Amino acid sequence: MDRQTQITSLIQQVSDGDAGASQELLPLVYEELRVLAEARLRRTPPGQTLQPTALVHEAYMRIVGATDPGWNGRGHFFFAAARAMHDILVENARRKAALKRGGDRQRIDAPNLADALAAPAEDMLALAESLQRLEAEFPRKHRVVMLRFFGGMNQDEIALSLDISERTVRQDWQFARSWLHQRLTVAERE
Repeated sequence: MDRQTQITSLIQQVSDGDAGASQELLPLVYEELRVLAEARLRRTPPGQTLQPTALVHEAYMRIVGATDPGWNGRGHFFFAAARAMHDILVENARRKAALKRGGDRQRIDAPNLADALAAPAEDMLALAESLQRLEAEFPRKHRVVMLRFFGGMNQDEIALSLDISERTVRQDWQFARSWLHQRLTVAERE
């Protein structure tokens, strides 16, 4: 059995509730998750104390510890991992921005998604709020953003994972970037 087939099989077993499979899965996906974590942490503001290993383990515990992860394949698993990493970093940003720690939320104009993620914690919170609105209004476009930006997948992988065409992935990505830019710009003016 090749590695990818083994990963897919173990993901299904974990999703079906097999606790032993989760212990077998981690060593197989660890390096991919660590690459995602390192890429994600490179985009966070200076002063981030969370290390890639800790982020991987925290995210893995969240997604495998869910009562019913309901994954339907490798792409969905990595989406869940990317989402968990994103959520962990947003939670850390919220803690840092808490008023009792001297934080005061301010919104800024973010010309693109990458700039917003490289910005201070307060701006990351504005982006997180916008991503929540995107998810509520345009779930598929939100999944494209999460898989591409936070999951590190390319257009081909996203298309396979979501069972849509590469053209749809490109269109969704362009729409989501524009939509997020508009929301972050409006929030800056408020």
